Amino acid sequence: MAAPPEEESLGALVAQASHHISTLVRSEIELAKAELKFDAKRVGTAAGLFGVAAFMLHLCLILASFAIAYGLVQLGMMQWLAFTIVTVFYLVVALLLAFVGYRRLKGLTGMKRTARSLKGLKDVARPDGDEPAVPLASPSRPVPEPYRGPTAGEVGHHRVPLAGSSAAASGGPAGTSTGSSDGPAAGDLDPGRTSPNL
Repeated sequence: MAAPPEEESLGALVAQASHHISTLVRSEIELAKAELKFDAKRVGTAAGLFGVAAFMLHLCLILASFAIAYGLVQLGMMQWLAFTIVTVFYLVVALLLAFVGYRRLKGLTGMKRTARSLKGLKDVARPDGDEPAVPLASPSRPVPEPYRGPTAGEVGHHRVPLAGSSAAASGGPAGTSTGSSDGPAAGDLDPGRTSPNL
């Protein structure tokens, strides 16, 4: 007979949670393997079809080059000049494409933003013995100051009683004033003490 959830120890709960997490991770890995295998078959088939299409387009380009060259010959141009014109045309197109590709490579950022982000995460995740982490902030958006006002347990302790209140004037019981400089009233909770039920 299993113990009720209220009586289970913290160690048993941690063991159950780690067992569930490891089962979930194994299931996710199996699902990823199955999806990857299915996608790999489709990608392989598509790559083969693209390869055949590229080869056929290459043959068409060669045949089109011969057709253009012989068309120029029919227009009265010498045969060597017609083939030279077609070759120079393809050479110029290839050089233009190579130049555009080179310009695109020069514009690479080298993952500078990712490196900055990882460096910031490393600074945030430093152990307590190291120097304090530098918060990620830009000059246009400064880091806000931490809140230094009263906490939820201290609200009400900083109030000053009203000067004309009857309890303050008549010296009433200690629990009737809204607050005093001597400390918390008898019915108030100590802000530094937590409830024993938590």
